[in-house]
Amino acid sequence: MANYSPYFIAPIFSLILALLLWQLYPSLYSTSYFKWGILFFLCVSGLNVYGTLLAGWSSNSKYALLGSLRAIAQTISYEVSMALVLLFPLFLVGSFSFFEVGESQESIWLSFLMLPVSFIWFVTCVAETNRAPFDFAEGESELVSGFNIEYGSAGFALIFLAEYANILVMSLFSSILFFGGSYMFFFESDIMFMLKILFFAFLFIWVRGSYPRFRYDLLMTLTWKGFLPAALSFLLLIFSLIYFVY
Repeated sequence: MANYSPYFIAPIFSLILALLLWQLYPSLYSTSYFKWGILFFLCVSGLNVYGTLLAGWSSNSKYALLGSLRAIAQTISYEVSMALVLLFPLFLVGSFSFFEVGESQESIWLSFLMLPVSFIWFVTCVAETNRAPFDFAEGESELVSGFNIEYGSAGFALIFLAEYANILVMSLFSSILFFGGSYMFFFESDIMFMLKILFFAFLFIWVRGSYPRFRYDLLMTLTWKGFLPAALSFLLLIFSLIYFVY
């Protein structure tokens, strides 16, 4: 009873979007870089909800549809605070390029300058990738797995490849934006960069093993009444500092 075309397209579409973001990897040996990389990241990550929506709707199952709607509401809500948090490195560095953002942290990491903001960023990344304790896209107890309940075999594998590719790519961006990318106190190394990415990927798994699943209303309250006012307040503070200094 599924709608076959979107049913088969959804997992492929999700994986393509996850792999597209790896074009932004700022390797020391690259021949070219995205000058507007952060803008590209926001555009592609904004499309992520469509893979979930297609998968849930095309499955023609009430459980899958409810799971996808819940996941979409969560993803869109946390994208608002994620976009606001992204403005902080942009203001300090003055560039949309991930390479230049990483390069600007040669002497000091931005996480030391903006510790609360970097914490908000990491929690938002966990929610954005639907990982525990914010894994409401997959509610085994109430939705019999969620939007992917009707998938098996290759479709199921592609959905989870996309999910774990997103975890690694968000670990990549976390290390670039707040922990200097390939730089560590005037020392530059691609190996150091990979270790930082693996550390953030480990944090995702560590958080999953440490905390139980939130209630859904607490999750939405956290972003709309917690992270959003905090991010706007910090932005107002930075605007005021820039205005009075310059």
